[in-house]
Amino acid sequence: MREAALLVLEDGTVVRGSAYAGLGRTVGEIVFSTGMTGYQETLTDPSYHRQIVVMTAPHVGNTGVNDEDTESGRIWVAGYIVRDPARRASSWRSQRELEDELADQGVVGICDVDTRALTRHLRDRGVMRAGIFSGPALPAGAEHLTDQAVEVLLDVVRESPQMKGADLAREVTTPQAYVVEPSGTHAGQDPVATVVAIDLGIKSRTPEQLAARGVRVHVLPQSSTLAEVLALEPDGVFFSNGPGDPEAATHEVDLLRGVLDAELPFFGICFGNQLLGRALGYGTYKLEFGHRGVNQPVLDKASGRVEITAHNHGFAVDAPIGEPSVAPYDGGRYGRVEVSHVGLNDQVVEGLRALDIPAFSVQYHPEAAAGPHDAEHLFDRFVRLMGERGTTPRPTTPGPQEHDDESEAR
Repeated sequence: MREAALLVLEDGTVVRGSAYAGLGRTVGEIVFSTGMTGYQETLTDPSYHRQIVVMTAPHVGNTGVNDEDTESGRIWVAGYIVRDPARRASSWRSQRELEDELADQGVVGICDVDTRALTRHLRDRGVMRAGIFSGPALPAGAEHLTDQAVEVLLDVVRESPQMKGADLAREVTTPQAYVVEPSGTHAGQDPVATVVAIDLGIKSRTPEQLAARGVRVHVLPQSSTLAEVLALEPDGVFFSNGPGDPEAATHEVDLLRGVLDAELPFFGICFGNQLLGRALGYGTYKLEFGHRGVNQPVLDKASGRVEITAHNHGFAVDAPIGEPSVAPYDGGRYGRVEVSHVGLNDQVVEGLRALDIPAFSVQYHPEAAAGPHDAEHLFDRFVRLMGERGTTPRPTTPGPQEHDDESEAR
């Protein structure tokens, strides 16, 4: 028998459920993920820091957890909401039960909730702050939803920090630099390029994708300076995904402008895309309910292809979709920029490409953990870009799914 639990939303909505994983209290921004698989990658994605995640997939935990699919060293979600938790894991790869893993890491959750109805509510009202309360965190009268008890819980939710204005990359970044050496067919060989990756909440699969293409990757903390980046003599610079409001990431934007001034090839994903937008002088804004899942259709405007992509973002770049425009920062200092990718569900900017400097970015996750794999070729594009700048030869052994999307477009 499970103990009672309550989910309380900022707008006053109260949902009854049962305690899942840890008991107690948690607050955060409540968001929904439409992925039907890959819950372990979602839970360990640092971009979900300070967020309570609603899973639209009805059954969660069926495949347990293992030590191979984690994207970081811990679970990052602030809370977890599922409809039907698996009674037991059933997978030859499973090493532990999901609920045990969540409880061991202190994640407070709730189950026996109509997660699709909850998702529709968030889609209509927008994401907001919420709290999960169970066990000792339930005040007297809470199980009967007395006005006084509900008001106590609402006060806790409404006093919690908002995501807008939150500077969170520093809370999830690596405490010290580390190196990922070339792997696969490139293992033991001289690297085809050296890349500095700024960890704003990086997923482990990302440097692995570059390493598989023969790249040596120096992963540096969020607080790194331009001098520390240049001291490594990189052939290119990468900015990762991460949590928080890009408007608050002033240090990261200043660092990126230094990279652009040095004319180093740049590739950014997710949070890195938003930071490129701000470095170029465009604004960013908070989406009503964001994009989260592994089934988001995106149009590559150059090739005309539609790619199914993995997303996790609540902010977007405010840049003109259509013909290229001069980036507004410092009187057009970085030249012309085009919106290269557009989300087909809502026409949100999903990629930027600078035409006069070697820089591009996408809003989604091409590292493909836990899939789909449509966008992995962007890592090949980054390697080609470094080669075209004369900093490194093109690798003799192509990475997975390499194809010349630009030549196809021509």
